[in-house]
Amino acid sequence: MHKVAVLALHGVVPLDLGIACDAFGRVRLPNGQTAYRVRVCGEARRVRSGVFDINAPCGLEKISGTDTLIIPGVEHADRTIPAPVLTAIRRAWSRGARIASICSGAFVLAQTGLLDGRRATTHWVGAAQFARRFPKVRLDPNVLFVDEGRIVTSAGATAGLDMCLHLVRRDHGQAIAAEAARLAVAPLDRDGGQAQFIHREPPGTRASLSALLEWMSANLDRPIDLDTLAAQMCISTRTLSRRFREQTGTTAIQWLLGARIRRAQELLETSSASIEEIAAAAGFESPITFRIRFQRVTGLPPATYRRRFIAPGRRTIAAHAR
Repeated sequence: MHKVAVLALHGVVPLDLGIACDAFGRVRLPNGQTAYRVRVCGEARRVRSGVFDINAPCGLEKISGTDTLIIPGVEHADRTIPAPVLTAIRRAWSRGARIASICSGAFVLAQTGLLDGRRATTHWVGAAQFARRFPKVRLDPNVLFVDEGRIVTSAGATAGLDMCLHLVRRDHGQAIAAEAARLAVAPLDRDGGQAQFIHREPPGTRASLSALLEWMSANLDRPIDLDTLAAQMCISTRTLSRRFREQTGTTAIQWLLGARIRRAQELLETSSASIEEIAAAAGFESPITFRIRFQRVTGLPPATYRRRFIAPGRRTIAAHAR
């Protein structure tokens, strides 16, 4: 079983700690078994956290044997982290652990030196301070999370949930991550390149795209272009493009591609349909185009992805492919 350690430092942000514990603790495999063993490892047995204290069941010594280490945010980002904590994090890294930070947890992770030369993110409020303090880190404050392989960093609060669900998808595929998102009553996908802080016009000054996004998701197998989408909204393509970027942080075509890839992932995991059938059901013009774009986004060819994440009890979708 995949072991997840959540680090509790003095001043830990309770929301960040809870997000990490809950997001991984709810994940179930197709056979009903839990996918992760989650434990909280404290800087001390009794950790001070805002208006209450936390009795951590494990100490720093349990971090070194973990598969994934989550570092939640801390209230005082400028705090100098004790040497034993930094040593425990580095030891986990040297033993092959994946390390991820939430919010100001990036300040903790950066003090280990493991972020030097890497791209990372943190809460936008602390971005300027982070950049001054850790100039060797390539900070990107305009994203929800940054995946650098074994090191992943996220922005504040709910962006930590986005990151945790992303890690679940990396480990177990789209279908299991989607179920974890449903249990958390959260969207599985907010574009990873979406700006965290987007200017919002007052309510009522523009139409929401929610209905259009639902229509796109329900018609992925159909040819869809900007003209089609603009006609659905009864607006010009120029206005659509502007509103789409304002409300989603990406373009309509990029959002559509992401939705089609996710649909293909689900079908690869849960069906016995051929690659050709899946390409058609997800709206790709040809199996060749599908293979190229799928590998570009996921890093794996469709067949390899299927072998890695295939679920038992596959159902055929041939009747639904056009």
